[in-house]
Amino acid sequence: MSLRHRLVRPANWLRRRLRASEAAFVVLAIGIGGAAGALSVVQGAIARTLQHWFFALPGTSRLSAQPGLSLGTLIVLPIGGAVLALFTLATRARRRAMVDTVEANALHGGRMGIADSFVISGQTILSNGFGASVGLEAAYAQLGGAVASMTGGLLNLRRPDLRNLVGAGAGAAIAAAFGAPLAGAFYAFEIVIGAYTPSAIAPIAAATLSAVLVSQTLGAHPYVVEAASGAATETHHYIAYAALGATCAGIGIALMRSVASLEQGVRRLRIPDWARPAIGGALLVPIALISPQVLSAGHGALHNDLMACTSIRFIAMIFICKCLASIVSLGFGFRGGLFFASLFLGTLAGTLFATALTAVAGYQIIDPHNAAIVGMAALGVAVIGGPMTMAMLVLEATHDFGLTGAAIAASLVSSTIVRELFGYSFSTWRLHLRGETIKSARDVGWVKTLTAGRMMRGETRETPTTTTIAEFRRRFPLGSASKVVLIDGKTHYAGIVRTPDAYGEALDPAACVASVAVNTDAALKPDMDIKQVMTAFDASGADELAVLAADRTVLGVLSETYVRRRYAEELEKAQRELFGER
Repeated sequence: MSLRHRLVRPANWLRRRLRASEAAFVVLAIGIGGAAGALSVVQGAIARTLQHWFFALPGTSRLSAQPGLSLGTLIVLPIGGAVLALFTLATRARRRAMVDTVEANALHGGRMGIADSFVISGQTILSNGFGASVGLEAAYAQLGGAVASMTGGLLNLRRPDLRNLVGAGAGAAIAAAFGAPLAGAFYAFEIVIGAYTPSAIAPIAAATLSAVLVSQTLGAHPYVVEAASGAATETHHYIAYAALGATCAGIGIALMRSVASLEQGVRRLRIPDWARPAIGGALLVPIALISPQVLSAGHGALHNDLMACTSIRFIAMIFICKCLASIVSLGFGFRGGLFFASLFLGTLAGTLFATALTAVAGYQIIDPHNAAIVGMAALGVAVIGGPMTMAMLVLEATHDFGLTGAAIAASLVSSTIVRELFGYSFSTWRLHLRGETIKSARDVGWVKTLTAGRMMRGETRETPTTTTIAEFRRRFPLGSASKVVLIDGKTHYAGIVRTPDAYGEALDPAACVASVAVNTDAALKPDMDIKQVMTAFDASGADELAVLAADRTVLGVLSETYVRRRYAEELEKAQRELFGER
């Protein structure tokens, strides 16, 4: 027996076991979770090592926890921007759109490129390592999802299983970073998979627990928000926390729009791609001179501000400066996300909100410390999404069920307002700016692949517009064809003739058949997806439409009845895969 057969046979056996056995899939998820946890530890260690080298940090302290940095030290920021530009140029990252975990699960059935994922990870580590105001969570989730995608691809997993495995890998990476398996599990469901699927509960839970165990075994210090809750949360406090959730929703929307506006403005200035991060780094220097708390993701700063009795004026200043630093970092091309930055800003917003409420009422209505924790969850939901993800993060940080309930209430208010007024999380908003229409990781890839070109019937009966009605009747007797496509002298589309319409008694047999043509202007493009096709049918009121090439030559014909039947079939199939048995 050849070596090829010796390898193929056990691989095929493993594929069958994974498809048939939920227990086998859970075991696979445990392995993926462990790998994702280890990769998170490695990425975090590299970024922290770079920060310690470049900023000469003492001991195990964090960059954002430093009391101050000199101008000579902060020159690292523009240098880091230049290094990032060189890395991007060397990997040719600007020449292609790289797929992240959300896009992979929404549009590509969980398929991700491992090489592109390492590039994204490298860009994020360099950005964070040189002090830009971005977090590493995007890199963690990217490599966790990529390892799961690559493994699932090698095992030829079914589409829903691959999506669940990618969610497990990404969620496990986040769980390892925060030491919070529940938060990581809900991150997988809400952010990466886009739905709570019964078949995914066991593997995702196993993966996140495995990741946390591996990270702890490797001696990693997770980003646990070390916070003890303040005064007990009472029922009437929920009204104030709901208002805090609404406030955080507005802050989140403004933050996301500001990043996009600055990116567009920088492009309009025609600044070369290679120069943008260096310029952004230079712009960060005066902000960082005010306080190093604006640098990196803000883990050290968040811990210091929660534990210390910081003045309100200082908190307000840091809030404004951190917003500016994050906007500048992302707007000028540094790679990373707003995950932890939104948590940090949320704690500041919550403290400011509670203080303002006290000043207006004349007495303390809600505890500022509790408001900081609730604000953390509410602003995190506004930017990242996932109300239960943030609620579980609060629970695992405080072990206070009453405060967790308040965090859920504020998060739901924040989430509802953002969906109503904005409609996107930060990751899907950036995809929207690229031209995608997805608003979550829910699987809509089948919608994108089911195009007019794939569904059309290629055989069409084409007739010149100059054909007379008498000749048309001779060539197409009643019952021979339901409709005929007309073309002009240049073989361009000129409309559709429904065969019975050409047999009207009042028609002049010598007249051109073009006089009874319909839908002369309404037509479909071959790359239109099924939802766009149905919208076109609704707008035209037609029963059938032609599919045209760019030069208006006819490629085929598509009927509304067939399109709607295909949509119903594919939707039922997707729902069956989502909620059905393995």
